[in-house]
Amino acid sequence: MSVLDARRDGDVAVLTLTRPDRRNALNIDLCRALHAAVDEAVEAGSRVVVITGEGTAFCAGADLGGVYGEEFLEALYGMLHRLTQVPVPVIAAVNGPAIGAGTQLAMACDLRVADETARFAVPTAKNGMAVDAWTIRTLGKLAGMGPARRLMLAADTLDRDEALACGLVDRAGTLADALAWAGEIAVLAPLALAHNKLVLNSSRADDAAIEESFRSVWASEDVREAAQARLDKRPPVFRGV
Repeated sequence: MSVLDARRDGDVAVLTLTRPDRRNALNIDLCRALHAAVDEAVEAGSRVVVITGEGTAFCAGADLGGVYGEEFLEALYGMLHRLTQVPVPVIAAVNGPAIGAGTQLAMACDLRVADETARFAVPTAKNGMAVDAWTIRTLGKLAGMGPARRLMLAADTLDRDEALACGLVDRAGTLADALAWAGEIAVLAPLALAHNKLVLNSSRADDAAIEESFRSVWASEDVREAAQARLDKRPPVFRGV
């Protein structure tokens, strides 16, 4: 039985977690499927990826009935970090609880759209587990240190409105709203978006790659297309070259 559905909506790839009987909890197979599907979507020319869950949950976390250990951790963190590295925007359409690894999955995406049933929590203090430093630091950057401390030190939960107010969620809305936003983003300049994402997710070790990306954007045909479109008084058509 498939754990992930992948479809194309124009220039937007839509990846749906399809384990509703387990509230879309992540296991090794699903982590690997997501990792592969994102790479395949980019290779096929998708300009934006939207990730959502089937049923009433976005992702209830790691599958507690699954197998833990290095193999699971490698599959989970390999997938999460890959989402931050692919050169296209990734949007999480959070359609219900995003708990533990579900919150991690939403944070690994570049933008988050959440419906009124969305909930966020990282309850490691309740289950005796741990998340990596990237997760905790990213949570602090996105939500602010106050909400991050509540989630990590008091095992608290943020509802959609709280998450929206603190910046963990970017927009309130449904999957349809996320797809509409993705469609708007898909017409923007791909090389510029890839450069912006690289810088936003970078460390000092990435300075050489950032400089190369910066120069590639300015040398691209898309820069000339934008200039010509201004002269022609028409929207530019970006090709990512």
